[in-house]
Amino acid sequence: MTETELKPVVERSALVNADLTPTTSETDAWRTWDLFCLWMTSAHSIGSYGFAVGMLALGLSGWQTMLALFVGVLVLWGGSNLIGVAGQRVGVPFPVFARGAFGIFGANIPALLRALVAVFWYGIQTYLASTAVIVLLLRVAPGLKALTQHSFIGLSELGWIAFLVLWAAQLLIITYGMEVVRRVSDFAGPVVWIGMLALAIWILGKAGWSIDFGSRAGAALSGGKTVAAFVGVVFLMVAFMAGPLVNYADFARFSPSRKAIVRGNAWGIPFNETAFVVISIVISLATLKVYGKVLSDPVELVAHLHSDTIVVIAAALFAIATVGINVVLNFVSPSYDISNTAPKYISFRTGGIITAVLSILVLPWKLWENQNFIVYFLGGVGALMGPVFGILIVDYYLIRRQRTVVTDLYSEAPQGTYHYTRGFNPRALTALAISGTVGVLVALIPHSQYVTALSWPVGVVLGGGLMYALSAGRRSATV
Repeated sequence: MTETELKPVVERSALVNADLTPTTSETDAWRTWDLFCLWMTSAHSIGSYGFAVGMLALGLSGWQTMLALFVGVLVLWGGSNLIGVAGQRVGVPFPVFARGAFGIFGANIPALLRALVAVFWYGIQTYLASTAVIVLLLRVAPGLKALTQHSFIGLSELGWIAFLVLWAAQLLIITYGMEVVRRVSDFAGPVVWIGMLALAIWILGKAGWSIDFGSRAGAALSGGKTVAAFVGVVFLMVAFMAGPLVNYADFARFSPSRKAIVRGNAWGIPFNETAFVVISIVISLATLKVYGKVLSDPVELVAHLHSDTIVVIAAALFAIATVGINVVLNFVSPSYDISNTAPKYISFRTGGIITAVLSILVLPWKLWENQNFIVYFLGGVGALMGPVFGILIVDYYLIRRQRTVVTDLYSEAPQGTYHYTRGFNPRALTALAISGTVGVLVALIPHSQYVTALSWPVGVVLGGGLMYALSAGRRSATV
């Protein structure tokens, strides 16, 4: 079907608005460099640094932690190629792409699950960026310390000011659409390397230019526990990016070719994310040597610097980087996902406003205070996103064999390919319900961080396997 045939059919549907329409030849803006920057932006944040360093707390040595995170990066790379190539070929955002597997209305279920995850992360990343801004403000204007003496719902007056300013700035960016998001990503991704390299050089100098990669933050583990911790770190790395992985079609659809997707993923994930992991672990091991403890927050480390100028620059870079990751990975997806629930009434911009408001209501600073939150929340993300990923991949590659009737993704007609049963695909929803339940149970096993980490692969295998088994009749009928 040609573009001229496609456009009128799509425009007449109640399942579409200007933001959910398929891409055209004029919208192939996200090329190899842009996708490279997208993945750079996804890795370069205070939260990503804290995650990588936090994995040391599981008991692995520095080199073991780096190796485990690298294996996780390779898994993430493979998944991004699968979902990215599919998204580029079909040319629609994630919630519309999901209609192929879950049905034209059933797709709202995985889309809203992804939106929920993004809302939490959006609030958390905004809070983390605000801590960098506070360090900057207090160094420039020490008198502002008076605004940190009292708190309201867990944040000081200065905390609220910094949080809301960043919150508003990100909302402003999203209102200008995906082209501005691309430009923000292209800037924010590379810029943080300046701060990270400078921080690494400074702390390595204080450590005498030597660190022990055999050092660990906790007690040494036995052989069996070392293997369990290693596997746990591998899949926690994937779970950390499980949400963005699922909705990668939101960006890949704007890419001009499969080659651009594969190249952008290759430079952005195994090359760049591995480099960021290495430099994060190097900095953390140096802080362990210098201060006797691992500082999981780079802003806390920046505060030890004596030069006001360097502190201001470093804090600004971390704030920019965190805003970048937030807009790209935690704002775009829920904006599309919420818009998908009622396309005629909720635009991409309106979905962004709803996301922003919800991100305040979840009180993200309270969530981040919980010491076990990183492991258990990431396990929960994997429990929800793993099955969705498995179902989408199995449906597209094994059941539909990379064939999609794009017009039917927007068709409410009962005879439409993706109408299924009143707009819901019972096979996909059954697979999601069973695998999601099992995944959540695995994620919430108390006092077992190693098992919790397996929620993502368990969800992927079980969700995809059930989808394949339940769709036996449909596979034979697929052309």
